[in-house]
Amino acid sequence: MSLRILIAPSGFKESLEADEVADCIETGILRVLLDAQIHKAPLVDGGEGFTKALVAATDGTLHHVTVTGPVGQPVDSHYGFLGNTKIKTAVLEMAAAAGLRLVPHEVRNPLVTTTYGVGELIKAALDAGAERLLIGCGDSGTNDGGAGMAQALGVQLLDAAGGELGRGGGELARLKHIELSDRDPRLQQVQIDVACNWHNLLCGPKGVARVFGPQKGASPEIVEQLAAALDHYAALVERDLGIDVREMPGSGASGGLGTGLHAFLGAKLHPRYDIVMQYLEIDSLLSESDLVITAEGSIDFQTPRGKIPAEVARRAKKYQLPVIALAGTIGKDANVNFEHGIDAFESILDAPCTLGDAIANAPELVTNAAERVTRSILIGQKLTS
Repeated sequence: MSLRILIAPSGFKESLEADEVADCIETGILRVLLDAQIHKAPLVDGGEGFTKALVAATDGTLHHVTVTGPVGQPVDSHYGFLGNTKIKTAVLEMAAAAGLRLVPHEVRNPLVTTTYGVGELIKAALDAGAERLLIGCGDSGTNDGGAGMAQALGVQLLDAAGGELGRGGGELARLKHIELSDRDPRLQQVQIDVACNWHNLLCGPKGVARVFGPQKGASPEIVEQLAAALDHYAALVERDLGIDVREMPGSGASGGLGTGLHAFLGAKLHPRYDIVMQYLEIDSLLSESDLVITAEGSIDFQTPRGKIPAEVARRAKKYQLPVIALAGTIGKDANVNFEHGIDAFESILDAPCTLGDAIANAPELVTNAAERVTRSILIGQKLTS
């Protein structure tokens, strides 16, 4: 009997989108098991590919627009409208306007990167008649608490002299007053739902600046500067708006964009898979599979905290299925994933190389890793036959 394999990967940040990863894994499997029955369910978690995946799943439409990128330069971006909905629902991802991919390595500094373009995406969707907004948070290159997004929609963030704050997370330390009177009035008429990582918090020892700031180019000194600025920001949000966001679930999503969306736009934050799995259901595919292969850029101690491989494994274990994860890197305390349903993991790297080389050669590396894993599976089959 041929092996039934479900391929359910995430994308690899700054490299391959989830559907491309799935195709590479399939190619590697078929080099070894020509008769394998393969189903592909590329997954998104609110980050890169969120909009295109949901548009495709619902036969919706994709719309292109130019917005302000995270370093202040114009970038080509997009939003979409879901198909087959009673309420005209726009879908967008912050990564398409303020993602880490859009921040050149040589200028990565979350003190100055901005979510202003996210606000412009929201405005474009409103201009096109959106009655509901579905926003994906993930893969951010910013740490400004959603301040730039809010400013693009008319929220005034004022300093001691009554002037508007500049852009970037570092500016939040100068915030003295929040004024909503000029906020785009259409925001009061739309429902806003946000798919985010429920584990990401704005402040505290596990606040977003400390956990993710280094990934965005922050030195230890900048991390503490950002953390202090976000603490101050949270205090002003509570004083002026009456909302305590310090440790609200999802408040730290996308460099604190979750906070801005909730506090300034009245958005409701959701654990991302509660949203994603409404459109990308995989349980029916799991029930018809013998093995699951998932993938992500890194497998480490953070994977169980809302990353796609852990979510896939959690669902697969309901059907008592073995789960293998492919990863660009195997990071700190990766073995903790064995306690969360991942039975084995394999790095796609077959020799030491630079990050640039790994990104450039990602299709070949993923394909070859899938082939290696499949050959190991084949040996296991022979041992048990």
